[in-house]
Amino acid sequence: MTRAADVLVVGAGPAGAATAILLAEQGLAVTVLERGPRARPKVCGEYLSPEAGRVLDRLGALKVLDAGGAVALAGMRITAPDGTVLTGRYGAVGDFRPYREQAIGVSRATLDGALLDRVRAQPVDLYLGVRVTDVVVEHGDVVGVVGVDAAGARVEMRARVVVAADGRASAIAHALGCRHPHRLARMALVTYVVGVPDCRDVGEIFVDPPDYAILNPLAPDRVNLSLVVPLAHAAPWRSRLEDFFAARVKQLPHLARRLAGARRVAPLASMGPLAYRVTPPREGGVLFVGDAAGFYDPFTGEGIFTALRSAELAADTLATALRAGDVSAAALAAYGRARRAAFADKERVTRALQALIGRRRLANLAARWLAARPRLLDTLLGVIGDYVPPRALPRLLLS
Repeated sequence: MTRAADVLVVGAGPAGAATAILLAEQGLAVTVLERGPRARPKVCGEYLSPEAGRVLDRLGALKVLDAGGAVALAGMRITAPDGTVLTGRYGAVGDFRPYREQAIGVSRATLDGALLDRVRAQPVDLYLGVRVTDVVVEHGDVVGVVGVDAAGARVEMRARVVVAADGRASAIAHALGCRHPHRLARMALVTYVVGVPDCRDVGEIFVDPPDYAILNPLAPDRVNLSLVVPLAHAAPWRSRLEDFFAARVKQLPHLARRLAGARRVAPLASMGPLAYRVTPPREGGVLFVGDAAGFYDPFTGEGIFTALRSAELAADTLATALRAGDVSAAALAAYGRARRAAFADKERVTRALQALIGRRRLANLAARWLAARPRLLDTLLGVIGDYVPPRALPRLLLS
């Protein structure tokens, strides 16, 4: 199987599908390789921030998700270790307004399926069941990939640019020596529950250092339950994660009370370590988008928005570079600068929140302080929801 293309996108999850759609709409020849035969369930909190809706609408997928039963989430409810409850709502903050005043709860199978259908609607060459294992580098530039198809046959495909959208275990990032461990070592344990009363219109977070848990409604009586714990605590229980999960939930008293009477309806899935670093490639002809570009921690639920927004930034950079006939590392470095401008401030906020939720006394103090300042809470929720720029925080707080 050989074919030349302008852009070869490896991975058809949110980042890869979005990149392919945006590039195809600009008239570029795009090939997409996806290792699975179709959209597959993935370990995920299945929460999309309000600004994710803007990109999904641009991609033509938002209407499909609304019609398919995606849950509108009006805000977040956060319970501190001492039981202090904070409820923030998505809405206008000063001059900043969300695309829609809601976040979205939707299964990854539904989201990925909707985006894959949008890829199929484009003049894109889509190959399912192709697992990429390595890159082809010539004269310091990535010019293609190699892998195997569903029948086990060797595959080599080439393009002017390769986009690595192959997720946290990116074979491309690994092959180029760009993936590195992170000191924040956590594991996520994810399942689904029914019978949680009044869990319909807000996401719920339970902070209980060193753990936190998230309840994310996906249907009238189906809730994504995610528990994030230190990897070192879970590692000795790898062969008995079900027992570890059940015991750990009981040790988060506010969560345990919330789940009283609830029933699990799915096996437990796990993923860890969650955080890892990815450095930009030295080679030209390649970009990383979505989780292939690195991941920190899911507390603020920014993963899918980051994937979609990075796809927008990548598509802008690639369209310019391809039309100029220059896909060198120097030309594609514009993407790295755009990513830093888009995400660096939010990453600082996320790290500050991690410092708070990791210390019981600080978490309680911060919760009580925010409880007395609902306007500040909504402003912070706007930052978490990706529609209030973090740099606007001081001005908004003083106004």
